[in-house]
Amino acid sequence: MVLCAMFIGKVVHRYEENYNHCMTNTFLLSILLILFLFQINHSLASSLFYIRDRSILDDGNQLDRTDNHFELNAHIKPSYDLMESDHQYRIPRLSCKLIIPVLALFLGIFLILTIVFAALFGVERNKSGSSPTASTASASLTTSTASASLTTSTNPSVVTTTQAPSVNNVCLTPYCVKAANYLLQSIDTEVEPCENFFEFACGTWLKNNRIPDDAGSVDTFNGLRNQLDVNVVDILTSPIPSDLNNTQAVINARRLYASCVNETALASDGERALLDVINDELGGWPILQGSSWNESAFNLTNLMSKLREYNQNVIFGFSTSTDDKNSSVNYIRLYQSDLALEQRSNYINTTKLTNAYSRLISDIAKAFTNDTTMIDGDAKDIFDFEKNISVHHWTPAEQRARQNETVRTVMGNLTQMLNTSFDFTTYIQDMYASSNVPLNDNDVISVSEIDFIRNVSAILDEASPRVMQNYIVWRFIMNRLSDMSKRIRNIKEPFDEVFRGTIAQRPRSITCGNMVNSYMGFAVSKIYIRQYFDESARNQSMEMIKNIRSTFIEMLTNSTWMDDISKNRSIEKALAIDEKIGYPEYLGSNNMTELENMYKEYVFSSSHINNLLKVLQIKSNESLRTLRDPVDRKAWGSSPPTTVNAFYSPSKNQISFPGAILQTPFFNKDAPKYLNYGGIGVVIGHEITHGFDDSGRQFDKDGNRVSWWTQETIDQFTERKKCIVDQYSNYTLTQINRTLNGNQTQGENIADNGGIKESFYAYQKWAATNGQNDRKLPGLEEYSPEQLFFMNYGQIWCTKMTDANALNRILTGVHSPGEFRIRGPTSNFDEFDRVFGCTPGQGNSQSPKCSVW
Repeated sequence: MVLCAMFIGKVVHRYEENYNHCMTNTFLLSILLILFLFQINHSLASSLFYIRDRSILDDGNQLDRTDNHFELNAHIKPSYDLMESDHQYRIPRLSCKLIIPVLALFLGIFLILTIVFAALFGVERNKSGSSPTASTASASLTTSTASASLTTSTNPSVVTTTQAPSVNNVCLTPYCVKAANYLLQSIDTEVEPCENFFEFACGTWLKNNRIPDDAGSVDTFNGLRNQLDVNVVDILTSPIPSDLNNTQAVINARRLYASCVNETALASDGERALLDVINDELGGWPILQGSSWNESAFNLTNLMSKLREYNQNVIFGFSTSTDDKNSSVNYIRLYQSDLALEQRSNYINTTKLTNAYSRLISDIAKAFTNDTTMIDGDAKDIFDFEKNISVHHWTPAEQRARQNETVRTVMGNLTQMLNTSFDFTTYIQDMYASSNVPLNDNDVISVSEIDFIRNVSAILDEASPRVMQNYIVWRFIMNRLSDMSKRIRNIKEPFDEVFRGTIAQRPRSITCGNMVNSYMGFAVSKIYIRQYFDESARNQSMEMIKNIRSTFIEMLTNSTWMDDISKNRSIEKALAIDEKIGYPEYLGSNNMTELENMYKEYVFSSSHINNLLKVLQIKSNESLRTLRDPVDRKAWGSSPPTTVNAFYSPSKNQISFPGAILQTPFFNKDAPKYLNYGGIGVVIGHEITHGFDDSGRQFDKDGNRVSWWTQETIDQFTERKKCIVDQYSNYTLTQINRTLNGNQTQGENIADNGGIKESFYAYQKWAATNGQNDRKLPGLEEYSPEQLFFMNYGQIWCTKMTDANALNRILTGVHSPGEFRIRGPTSNFDEFDRVFGCTPGQGNSQSPKCSVW
């Protein structure tokens, strides 16, 4: 025993001197322990013990390497057996009593040391070279509203240590080892943080991660969503928990999934079932019927109404929404619908994309019929018609910039106000009447993109019935392609490769799990929160919200550009923000009434297409029926806990964080606080800031769009906002050589910049009294907790995209690509400069800095 103690002490000492000897020492220690066991009872020397191969960390805390994603809910599997059943030997009873406790003791010591030293060895091997030192590389991708000259810092941004830190200051818990691993597998220490923090934070991650064939990008969110997809499929295929055996919402969610994955049934009746609806209810698809299609029966209003019954908006869209002037009631919204290629710029020239889209139309039609005589001509007419519509389609940037052009009126004045030949009044009235919601002349309706509505109405006046019928039915079919047989889904692959950058379909089980989660997410979440959600996440997250909100209020109080009236009203709004964490309360109770009532109409058969069409009808009715319902501003939103995202609702003045986002690297109950504040803390700050960005600042604390700031404060805000817009508009995504649209992304950029500051300051306040509890990570001891805050922030936006995906994000996305969600906020934050020793204007550091919040 003395020899064992001396040897263990020596191993620990050797760790302090050099990580690289730890595995040798562990091996020697194992030999010593085995010899010691034999010395206890040499009579047992002939007894054979069989130990199976085991992974480095087999206690359920190891990292899952599948597809380079970290699995956060690894199942604990026994990695070894003391004796295999085929090789058991009889041992004298007294000897067993003696050896089993001794064996357990020393085996425990052996396992603990193996885990610790092997993990430390892995951490050391993952480090890229030596400790980072100051780089003299030239600055890259400078973005500022003024052309400032760049200087290179002569001071190292990361302090290196020549003496290993005390073990007492290093966190060696399983989670800290995991966190150290994911950071070391991401950062590139050859890059100077002050020059390009994106490359520093994500450089190794970018080298080691590949984009899956069935995806257009890979990032942290996708990693968590992929894990969620697996969890959802497991929920829908594993035995139902015994106390939920009679819960119809859960039963029908599983039935919907089962019909979706039944490829045999889809192949035999899926196409027929869809064509029956098209022929019997929609008036047919002329491209399939050739010259026999009868255009005399065509009625545009009836066709659009029938499609809306299946929750399908084509050309024009309308929906029920919270009244932006009176958040206690709902009203009707009329607006432009989407385009198949999403952005009008995609239609301007003949490109690989336009050719792929035209080919998709004709190929799908040819898959449904042997009579192809008119297909190519009809397919060209469909594309040309949509191209004409796209000319008038508003981009996301235009929608944001022209919000003041939205017209608020009442149903009785709608026809006169629009002055179009298409009868929008009858169209909308008929739809609400079909859901037993009669409208009257005083019902409020909000009309946006009014120029699109008027101009496209004129196009409809000139279009032939055949072209309109072909186009509208095509859009209905296109939105259903993923729900059809594999034969039909395969036809869409070449289009997806050009448009999305994907070269393979996702597994059918995942596609179907996503579909069920989309339509019946709260039923899925009933089981998810039991199996995968850590209840302690709610309390810790709530405490962080409290701290970050308090910090934001201090920032408001100390603001020098707001007058007292606007400042006090903003503080009132911040205090009034409602928060939702994890899941709605009814999902955590044993009372199934609310869940069952939510899905009482969701009763399904074995036919997937029929089930899907039924769901679409239910969703349409649910939306329309809410028009007369009072608004519960404290209710959980429409996104279920099985969602990897976070939200701010201006009409409710509510922030929400579904359970599925409260995972590594955003949050872990065992993580040092600097990691949680650099993860979910920044997300919390981001959502709070949305209440005060260019859009959110137009809504008061009660969710009403009113003027509640003084004009002086609005002018100051506009000036500061312009700095952010100009900064991001000067960023270039070198992968495709396209600049960002700072106007289109301004709301998210303002929230990103505010969120990182609020969370960092909140962490500083926490650390002032609790910092001694936040130990460093193994293998990353040279980094301070504040530096690790920013490094973890970088992890959540590490992103790799296909060119097609990158272009689509630039054209249509309201979020900046991940690179600039890292570089933008850190470049504007003087605390980042201080923490890493950056010179203002150097590489990653913007000078002068843009700041709204």
